Amino acid sequence: MRPLAERLTPACETHNIDLPGHGHSPLPTAALDIPDHARLVADYIRTKMQHGVQAGPVTLIGHSNGGRIGLYMASQPEYQSLFERLVLISPSGITPIRGTRFRVKRLAARTLRAPARVLPRGAAEFFNDWITHSLVWKAIGSSDYNALTGVMRETFVKAVNFHVDDMISQISCPVLVLWGDGDTDVSLRQMKILEERIPDCGLVILPGAGHYGHLDALDTVVAACESMIC
Repeated sequence: MRPLAERLTPACETHNIDLPGHGHSPLPTAALDIPDHARLVADYIRTKMQHGVQAGPVTLIGHSNGGRIGLYMASQPEYQSLFERLVLISPSGITPIRGTRFRVKRLAARTLRAPARVLPRGAAEFFNDWITHSLVWKAIGSSDYNALTGVMRETFVKAVNFHVDDMISQISCPVLVLWGDGDTDVSLRQMKILEERIPDCGLVILPGAGHYGHLDALDTVVAACESMIC
């Protein structure tokens, strides 16, 4: 997100947040779910951004899982006053349609872990650790999952299994969604659900861009952000 933040800085004050385990932030001591991330982001906004007499709601710009966190926060009464608007780039969080390949992998994962259910606790922990480091387990895992270890792998699993479908109709601030038509991680169907269920939501399609629309179509994303912020 840094290229986008740098382009926006002359027009407004920007904060490029590294979530736990990313960038310059240390690893969390335990796996975090989306509500955990929301509490951390809310604390940052209240202590680092909303300072002074003129403090007010902010614009959250989120990509992928950052978009999921933003959607969750803007749908929750305790956080809604923090946001003036959302700009989301290929946000995740809407339940995807799973194909046969995914279902086969999920069944294989459950089958591989099954013996741990009948083993004593210590043996079960050893068995699960061995399984998750095996070649078979890596073969059924996604590239994102396999790139992670330990607490960050657990955090990733909690994030991808957290969906906001039933929450987004409660979002009251304006939302702009940008999606690249070459994105293979989130679908146009998912973006359309956001557009249909969020009361004030617009969708912009970025021709030729992939999942990282803020890198593939930076000028367009900057212009879209500025039109929302300025």
